[in-house]
Amino acid sequence: MTIAQELDDQKGICEDVIFPPGDLYSDEPPLESELHLEQIMLLLKCLKWLWRDKNDFYAAGNLTIYYSPRQRKSEYFRGPDFFVVLGTERKTRKSWVVWEEDGKYPNVILEILSDSTANTDKNLKKTIYQDTFRTPDYFWFDPYTQEFAGFHLVDGEYQPLQASEEGYLWSHQLGLYLGVYQGLLRFFTRDGQLVPTLEEATEQAEQKAEQAEQKAEQAEQKAEQAEQKAERLAEKLRELNIDPDTI
Repeated sequence: MTIAQELDDQKGICEDVIFPPGDLYSDEPPLESELHLEQIMLLLKCLKWLWRDKNDFYAAGNLTIYYSPRQRKSEYFRGPDFFVVLGTERKTRKSWVVWEEDGKYPNVILEILSDSTANTDKNLKKTIYQDTFRTPDYFWFDPYTQEFAGFHLVDGEYQPLQASEEGYLWSHQLGLYLGVYQGLLRFFTRDGQLVPTLEEATEQAEQKAEQAEQKAEQAEQKAEQAEQKAERLAEKLRELNIDPDTI
């Protein structure tokens, strides 16, 4: 099926129609490489840790999105490498079935480029995410070449995002920057702070606790040294028949 056929078939379908429930599993192929898997898991871990107290979003990786108006698993499905849906229940899903989710599509999509998928990600998928999904924020990233681009939907068309001085791209939907850090794509806060994983946050907390303990030990050592110095001075005064307590 061509993109033109797919988009034409979507015309005239009421966006408010709620289709009967289904029970569809994700049907995505294996990931291109170990690095692709690492990138997806990293983004998931960071976002879920940052939003650990939120229950109104869904984030997933390499999961099929079914969006057939006739509830057919064999037509109209895509599997973004990473996507986030806002304003929905945070729970485990077998796949994202649009007609079971009040017609909701992802608010943010990221595709991880490879030699075999780059052309599709930059053209066919971009068109579908723009015209059918109407996903506000779309990004792609190549972990090998470091190619990174992002787009925001304006008046129904994707407009390229302008990078910050650090080379980060702002996600309007997430309220976060995305940028390359140590060869992989990471989230950053508005003020440029790296969003950590749980493991990184734990390590940072342990380092801060260790530094605080070291400072306390240093302060105690200084107090002991000052006390010893004062005692030596008092001893000298006594040798001179001077009572240090009278000074």
